[in-house]
Amino acid sequence: MGDPAALLAEAGVPSALKKIIKCGYKALSIIFFYTTGSAQHHAEVRSWAIRKGTLAPEAAGKIHTDIQENFICANVMSCDDFRELGTEMEVRNAGKQMDQGKTYVVNDGDIIT
Repeated sequence: MGDPAALLAEAGVPSALKKIIKCGYKALSIIFFYTTGSAQHHAEVRSWAIRKGTLAPEAAGKIHTDIQENFICANVMSCDDFRELGTEMEVRNAGKQMDQGKTYVVNDGDIIT
């Protein structure tokens, strides 16, 4: 057997893998949020998977239990606002970055700093 991707391409059949994965995430109510920071002086962005309806403290617990236990608030912006405006500073200047507390339900694509 050859490479599956090559066989599909040769046969002119598009792969359905991305569609299957997206449908699986939707069926399981899995969404993603992102965190930003720096690791050893390099910019870093990470993606975290959570269930739809997860509160901010529980989402923080995906990163580390200490963060969940000591959660006070998080700075949140949407990925769409970030894409539209280009930088965190521009999102903040537009008033679209908000401090959210313990009752905040994390949305798909939130960027939390």
